[in-house]
Amino acid sequence: MRIIPIISAILVSAFLYGIIIERDAILAFARGEGLGGFSDDATEGAEDTRTAAVEPEVETATDAAPSGDAAPALRPVGVVTILSQAREIDSAVIIRGQTEADRQVDLRAETAGTVVSDPIRKGARVEQGDVLCEIDPGTRQDLLAEAEARLAEAMASVPTAEARVTEAKARVTEAEINQNAAQKLSATGFASDTRVASSEATVRAAEATLAQAESGLSTAQAAIRSAEAAVASARRDLDRTKIHAPFGGLLENDTAEIGSLLQNGGTCATIIQLDPIKLVGFIPETEVNRVETGARAGARLATGGNDIMGRVTFLSRAADPQTRTFRVEIEVPNADLAIRDGQTAEIAIAADGVQAHFVPQSALTLNDDGDLGVSIVDGDNMARFSPITILRDTKDGVWISGPPDEAQIIVIGQDYVVDGVPVKPRVQDAQQ
Repeated sequence: MRIIPIISAILVSAFLYGIIIERDAILAFARGEGLGGFSDDATEGAEDTRTAAVEPEVETATDAAPSGDAAPALRPVGVVTILSQAREIDSAVIIRGQTEADRQVDLRAETAGTVVSDPIRKGARVEQGDVLCEIDPGTRQDLLAEAEARLAEAMASVPTAEARVTEAKARVTEAEINQNAAQKLSATGFASDTRVASSEATVRAAEATLAQAESGLSTAQAAIRSAEAAVASARRDLDRTKIHAPFGGLLENDTAEIGSLLQNGGTCATIIQLDPIKLVGFIPETEVNRVETGARAGARLATGGNDIMGRVTFLSRAADPQTRTFRVEIEVPNADLAIRDGQTAEIAIAADGVQAHFVPQSALTLNDDGDLGVSIVDGDNMARFSPITILRDTKDGVWISGPPDEAQIIVIGQDYVVDGVPVKPRVQDAQQ
């Protein structure tokens, strides 16, 4: 019963012995050299025979190459090229940005009170001056009436004060005349010194009465100004009970509900103006000098639709400290309000024209340093690498700058050549 495991162990051991110990012999048998083991002398003889058979071939090959001659010339590499003539194109500055409402404001209450107006629902269009929220005036109207009454009283006291001033001036004039007469009579001996002193006292009393009358007039005029300020304050507080739209636009939320209590600073409504609308983006510092205020600009919204056009209205003079970019704003007409606030847009701002070549995207390649460029054919039919700058990317190809104005650009086979490799170009028409 135990003989089968023993036989299995023997067979496995023999198999492992052949695979590990006699591996070379088995491989030799597989190559047709037989399993009759070779002695070391026989093996060395066979190696000598093979070496002798190879050495004549190497010597023949060496004799075939003349000593001192240059290496044989490389065979030209077949490539496909296009003859490209540089053309002037608008070098647009491409950035990504978003739409932004021209104006947006949160209308807040400047006085406290209960709302007595019906709410206007969000999305409604309002015009400048429309009443959006009305607060219960309470006693504000009575306070205004009281202030107006005080103003009337103050104004009524002015004529009396002016009359007193006029009377006081007349008395001063009369006293001065009597004083002059007394002094002249006293000089001729017809009036006593007592009369002269009495006339001088009368003049001083008249002057004091005039000063008092003028002070009363000033007090009356000050009372008028105070009453006018009180009236203005009462009217202003009364006007604050009605919150008006500062400009035409759309409501972003419902106005305050009737019966709700608005405190100072409480929000009545949010209104935005979308016509015109702004496109806002940020230009890298390497491109900012190419953009000017007033330049034409276009944009394509992420939601699709027709392209929109406008002009640059603002270019920041200070860079964002985090991104080192400059804010740019473009004003776009939006009479139908089709453009919403906060939509993503790809913006192209027109800049000065540059000379550029139009090539298929497949023609672009990299050199050993990782620089992006194209391979061109020089006058000696040698391949040359030309670094490029991509100016504009389209679905049919790319506009690039960098190669000479007239260039033979390799569009097929550029990945198989390097600088100095001879090429055999076959020209095809450029695809525009």
